[in-house]
Amino acid sequence: MQENRWTAVGKALMPLIMQTLKQVELFQGLTSQQLERLSALCQTHIWSRGDIIFKQGDPANTLYVIASGQVEIAVHNAQGDLTPEIYLGSGQIIGEMGLVDAGTRSASAIAAEDNTHIYSILADNLNRLCEDDTALGYRLMRHIAQDLSFKLRHHDTTIAEQ
Repeated sequence: MQENRWTAVGKALMPLIMQTLKQVELFQGLTSQQLERLSALCQTHIWSRGDIIFKQGDPANTLYVIASGQVEIAVHNAQGDLTPEIYLGSGQIIGEMGLVDAGTRSASAIAAEDNTHIYSILADNLNRLCEDDTALGYRLMRHIAQDLSFKLRHHDTTIAEQ
């Protein structure tokens, strides 16, 4: 496995990051200025196929935005083996639950393709931004609540069908 390569975001990458963030449902409705402030918090990572982004049980202290590539979300089954649950791609987020409860990761995230580009935002930095800009904070938390509600309803439906 290749070690993760990451770089701090420079001004040259800001337009690209802002364009990606505009496509993410979580950030819909943010102003250009808010997106710029959010983009400034991002670090960019390039992962190779099989690289572990985070493991189930790790501290949940970072939000990730998939810019390109694919990420496998997997959980440990009763035998302790990792079982793929879902694949996520460009414009989708992972790690949002940690913004709400600051718990541990409920699943593992693994790069499913070479050159998977992901932007990360530390929860502490995002929380400070939300405190500084309460309109941004309200919109983000509302979108997170809607996303988690949708996932919970989908999960409940899946259980009822079994």
